[in-house]
Order: sequence, then C-alpha cells, then structure tokens
Amino acid sequence: MALLEARGLVKRFGGVTALDGVDLDIQSGEILGLIGPNGSGKTTFINVCTGVTAPNQGSVWFQGTPIHDCPSWQISRLGIGRIFQTNMLWPGLTALENVMVSREAFSRASVLEAVVSTRRFRGEEDSARRKAMEILEEVGAAHLAGRRAGEMSYGQSKLVEVARALALEPRLLLLDEPAAGLRSELIEAMGALIRTIRGRGITVLIVEHRIKLVMGICDRVAVLNLGQKIAEGPPAQIQMDPAVIDAYLGEPIVLPGEEQPRAGVSGR
Repeated sequence: MALLEARGLVKRFGGVTALDGVDLDIQSGEILGLIGPNGSGKTTFINVCTGVTAPNQGSVWFQGTPIHDCPSWQISRLGIGRIFQTNMLWPGLTALENVMVSREAFSRASVLEAVVSTRRFRGEEDSARRKAMEILEEVGAAHLAGRRAGEMSYGQSKLVEVARALALEPRLLLLDEPAAGLRSELIEAMGALIRTIRGRGITVLIVEHRIKLVMGICDRVAVLNLGQKIAEGPPAQIQMDPAVIDAYLGEPIVLPGEEQPRAGVSGR
C-alpha cells in the first residue's frame, strides 16, 4: 500500500478544471517530483492533499485513512507537512520562534497553564526551544535563530520554512517550489537538503520548475498538463517522453554525467 493514494481527483474553480481525474500514488521513502506547465494543477494537487481545498470528486488516502474531507490541522497532525510557494513565516518572529510555533502541536499544557506559566508549560516551552534549535541546525539555518523573518533573504526564509515543516515531525513532506528564486549554489544546497530529509525516513513530494533539480534528486517523476496526468516514471524515462517534451520541456534535457550531450532547459 502506498503512503498516499489519490484517486480520480477532480477540482473545479468556476469554469476552470484544475484537476481532471488525477490518480497518483506516493510510495513510502521516495522522492517524487511533480512537474508541468504553469496552471497544470500541481499546487491544486498539494492543496487538496493538505486540506486547503476539498475536491469536487475523488479521494485521498494517507496510510490507509481517507483524508479528503479532513481539515488542514488534522491532516498536519496525521503526519503531512508542507511549504508553500510564497513566504508564510511570521515576519515579526525570529526564525527560532517561527519553528517553535509548529512545536505547539505537541503541547499538552492548557491555555490557562500558558497564561499563568505553570511548571509544565515552562518545561514544554524549553523542550520546544531545544527541538526547534536542533532542526534549524539540521537544515543549516542555526545562524538565523535570532533573526526576525521579515529581515531574512528569500533563500534564508525558505530554509526556515523547511525547518518549520520538519518541526511537525511529518512522515510526508510536500514542497511547493522550494528552489524558486534561489541562486544556483543555493539550488544545489536545497537538493542536498531534500536528500538529507529523505535519509531521515521522510517521504518527499516536490513541485518544482527547476527541471535539472527534479531530475537529479527524484526517484520518480509525474507530469501534469491541463489538470491531467500525462506521464509518470523514472527521470530518465520522463525527460525523453514525447508527450512531456511537447507539453512542457520543449526538448530533451541533459544531466551531469550523461554520455550524449543534448540541448536542455533549466530554471523554467
């Protein structure tokens, strides 16, 4: 059984069909890439899987449990984390505080205990601070712990957003364009970080327009176009698929180490 199973997903916004009968499985332990032209339904797929929007038809199952009718907070607690395309950090909070907010999901202290600052509340707060700092160190953002999110560069905020998602201890992490706006050296660092996350036993779905990043780190790649899945398979198969080339890539791509150079695309 797949970790996440989507069956027959349909999502309409007025007269626009963003998802049109999409079937997609995410296997435990893999890095799955989801690519396609702008408006092909990639972010809508993530939004349906995380409870941001409900499908008009179809179902989503996570670890054998139906989640397509669940609210976002419940899906998060079941073990699905995500980062958004846009910066969703609290600008007035520091990096450490932003990550600590996610740790509140594990708190057992009541609101009253927080108000009067009981021993249990203080203990949970200290534990959350230590855990948040550990996660910032893991993603290479420990030096940002005391910096307010509103003062960070775009690349720095991306790292903190990943840390915040990891603070929820997800089994599945959905990354919506994590490399968007990053310089080439930071894109490589993001790829290494995603591999490290998978090494921790976390399954990853990455939506990304940086095609060489996707092809370089993913075990499988699925392709959407006009709300429909048009291809799915290993990166080497997808980058040569005629339907994918016609709908999205424009031409076959070349990856480092390939014997036959081919004209390629990057940073689309």
